[in-house]
Amino acid sequence: MNSPQNLRLSIVVPLYNEEANAVPLYMRLTQVLTGLEQLYEIIFVDDGSKDKTPQVLDQIYENDSAVRIVSLRRNFGQTAALKAGFDAAGGEIVISMDGDLQHDPEEIPAFLAKFAEGYDIVSGWRAQRRDGWLSRQLPSHMANWMMAKLSGVPLHDFGTTFKAYRREIIQNIPLYGDLHRFIPALATWSGARIAEIPISNPPRRSGKSNYGILRTLHVALDLLSTKFLLDYSTRPLHFFGFFGLMATGTGTLIGTVLAFKKLVLHREIMMENGPLLFAMTVLILAGIQLLSLGLASEILSRTYYESQRKPIYAIRAIKTHDESPSTPKAMATDS
Repeated sequence: MNSPQNLRLSIVVPLYNEEANAVPLYMRLTQVLTGLEQLYEIIFVDDGSKDKTPQVLDQIYENDSAVRIVSLRRNFGQTAALKAGFDAAGGEIVISMDGDLQHDPEEIPAFLAKFAEGYDIVSGWRAQRRDGWLSRQLPSHMANWMMAKLSGVPLHDFGTTFKAYRREIIQNIPLYGDLHRFIPALATWSGARIAEIPISNPPRRSGKSNYGILRTLHVALDLLSTKFLLDYSTRPLHFFGFFGLMATGTGTLIGTVLAFKKLVLHREIMMENGPLLFAMTVLILAGIQLLSLGLASEILSRTYYESQRKPIYAIRAIKTHDESPSTPKAMATDS
């Protein structure tokens, strides 16, 4: 049904123990996508399900050539499942969504309409959430607020999987941990244009949620790593060096004051200022260690980027009148 050259949409759906939801979701997706009159594919990623989800997906696959199945060897988590689906996607636009029917397929046209305005990522926003306030909503609001402030991306909802991406953007973002939540923030590094639209948040009809309040702690740690990756991955010495200089400078200042008391005022600093002397020693040693760590990180960072020839920039388009063999004509088109 789908020609890779003309494939427009790729729908990526990670599934884990969703045997009751797989068929209803597929039917609703097919109805919506058929009505769009665009070539599409549906990529179901089975994240090591232990129920009958694999068998249900096999039945769907046998009856629809637009369906692709990516089966992982075990449960790797949602980020890994999404990455597997993104890597397999061939459409110009990649839309990811959950497989528990808490994302409404009927809202896909709204994503495409917003996408047509020239954005690279369109993110869903669960403006009216229906899950537990204490266990889900409060931690989510706190995490979203912190992520918006740290990343500078003014989104209300980083956590939802329901998003639309330009394929070349999403396939170039390394994902691990729970970093799928922070894809918009990571994409800002390459200058991606991001928009947000409100989406519904229907309650789960069957099955059991795979999320809990403890996941909030993992999200907080991933948030810190994301902030570091965004601001300091190419210049770690600026991060460690700042604290190293602060510690060393404070320790040196204390040492100068103590030296003045000892040499000029002839005071007994060991008896009168023992804690300050100890603090001076700790601060200077800590500062030296932080500076050393920053220098080592700088060397590792440069080795990483140079050995893999990883670019430190991202090009949106190149326009040139030079059509020599060294300048591929395809590069002159806007991606």
